[in-house]
Amino acid sequence: MLHHHHNHHQSQRPRRRCEGTAMGVIILDLRPGNGIGPFSLGMPICEAFAQIEQQPSIYDVVHVKYFDEEPLKLDIVISFPDHGFHLRFDPWSQRLRLIEIFDVKRLQMRYATSLIGGPSNLATFVAVYALFGPTFPGNYDKDRGVYTLFYPGLSFAFPIPSQYTDCFHGREAELPLEFPDGTTPVTCRVSIYDGSADKKVGVGSFMHKASAPPLLPGNLYMEEVHVKLGEELYFSVGGQHIPFGASPQDVWTELGRPCGIHQKQVDQMVIHSASDLRPRTTLCGDYFYNYFTRGLDILFDGQTHRIKKFVLHTNYPGHADFNSYIKCNFVIQGSDFDNSKQSITPSTKWDQVKEILGDCGRAAIQTQGSTSNPFGSTFVYGYQNIAFEVMKNGYIATVTLFQS
Repeated sequence: MLHHHHNHHQSQRPRRRCEGTAMGVIILDLRPGNGIGPFSLGMPICEAFAQIEQQPSIYDVVHVKYFDEEPLKLDIVISFPDHGFHLRFDPWSQRLRLIEIFDVKRLQMRYATSLIGGPSNLATFVAVYALFGPTFPGNYDKDRGVYTLFYPGLSFAFPIPSQYTDCFHGREAELPLEFPDGTTPVTCRVSIYDGSADKKVGVGSFMHKASAPPLLPGNLYMEEVHVKLGEELYFSVGGQHIPFGASPQDVWTELGRPCGIHQKQVDQMVIHSASDLRPRTTLCGDYFYNYFTRGLDILFDGQTHRIKKFVLHTNYPGHADFNSYIKCNFVIQGSDFDNSKQSITPSTKWDQVKEILGDCGRAAIQTQGSTSNPFGSTFVYGYQNIAFEVMKNGYIATVTLFQS
């Protein structure tokens, strides 16, 4: 099923919705081939959420959609129904690949010094042509009755009323500026995409061609982190080796300042007083360094101040920690396993892990507190020096590495 996660910032106070009045329409800068407003193609999904959180009054109603059973099959979509547009993120890299304005009456776009869209500046064929200039003849999809006009990194789709479809014989055709009855077509969808590869992106089969712009060399986003079980992590772009037993100073030197430091909590579910049935949480001496931008936590022993665990996060939607970490692109080498050359990555499902590592027996169920977490429990399976937290759909949520 497609999972919708609704985020209403002001769910307490009733909002007066001003449909179709200029008051409710926001103005965003349109950057062909680049983005719209604060959203830029190629940005990681967590950066998009950060922009949304900075402007809660504008991005008041936010829907997050993803495919629960197979999260890598379909885009993760952040949709703004009030403003008529949505952001499509590649499900594997979690980077923005396509922006689609699906209700042009709800969103006013600023291009150069002109406005287009919104209730007062209808994005008609004539207006688009006047603002963006002439371009090659567009593409006509007769099954959908849609004519698409392409500019670099930008396309406009126009619905063609069925009585005029005979104006177009070939796939490529000139769209008349107005139909025989004097009306002019109004765009039904604007797509903004990376135009560097000279791709044409529009509705239907054209939609899948949009891919996030390539990362610059040396960019650390989702760099491969190679795991040597029981020994170390190796960062493939930066070249750092972080072994078990390293000190906080070593880690600080290699990976820079942690994003957060917090003490490990121990749940003592067992010790209740008769009057108080709530679980108690106490701190043990161990502490974590959190590297959210690397998808990684490092646990130090409170006595020896040496690394005793690593926790790697896949950042799948549907997990309680979604959007707290950037996805860690780990590679657990197959050569470490007796009989297999396969490796385990964030895309590997639990059934494949069992084929590679063998069966490990029953799972310990890890619930993350039903009240705070709408996503249900996860299951933890342990091996000699690695443990997997697995979601209900069979994908890995976190990997914990330790020395046996």
